[in-house]
Amino acid sequence: MRRHERLNALLELLGERGRLDVEEAATSLEVSVATMRRDMDALAEQQLLTRTRGGAVLSSVTYDLPIRYKHSHHAVQKHAVAEAAAEMVEPGDIVGLSGGTTTTEIARTLATRPEFAETGPDPRLTIVTNSLNIAYELAVRPQIKIVLTGGVAHSRSFELTGPYSESVLRQLTLDIAFIGVNAVDTQWGGTVHDEAEATTNRLMAERAERAVMVADSSKLGLRCFARVGGADVFGTLITDTGMDEESQQEFTDQGLRVVAAAPSTAGR
Repeated sequence: MRRHERLNALLELLGERGRLDVEEAATSLEVSVATMRRDMDALAEQQLLTRTRGGAVLSSVTYDLPIRYKHSHHAVQKHAVAEAAAEMVEPGDIVGLSGGTTTTEIARTLATRPEFAETGPDPRLTIVTNSLNIAYELAVRPQIKIVLTGGVAHSRSFELTGPYSESVLRQLTLDIAFIGVNAVDTQWGGTVHDEAEATTNRLMAERAERAVMVADSSKLGLRCFARVGGADVFGTLITDTGMDEESQQEFTDQGLRVVAAAPSTAGR
């Protein structure tokens, strides 16, 4: 297990239990006690946990892991969602991407598809995003035009929000927007942890001819603080095959087209 994966696993374990001692965590993650102490100290420096005598407790700020620790979560499912999303995009489209690990995977998938990889005098795609990390990754690709909204940067999600971001979005029209959420259920639709992110993401969806909510199945049946929207905002929900038939039918009855994407046989 690589270090970033181990740190991620430690945070998840602590999130489940609330409190861990060093020996317990070392045994669970199959590392030495000395390595576990170093890992806990590193996360404490970032205020992601609080060190105690002989262990650690959950920090009050860890309600949502920073995006840099979330890339390994449900990677196969997120790639399946990304592949399904990319199939909905045509060369020349203007694509909106909110922040998040699933939308980051969509960005990577779009950037490597043959129909969007050709270089020429005009961009093959225009991507509008409020995500700093997506813009950073795609800025080196000349075949993709990147429009980054302004706004206030959130250290956990790397998303830009606020009046500057909203002002830019109101001046644009998008062919399709893919909006990531932290949770989605049949009553509230898609929700996120931060109200400013919810407002910006909803506006991005509203500026698109087609608005698509993307969430792997681990987020289904959950609810967070701030609502982005359901069938009142989105026409399609892309998830993976972990969604049960009853939930799929409930979303369909509300007017959402549901795409349950199967992981590729490549086993990514």
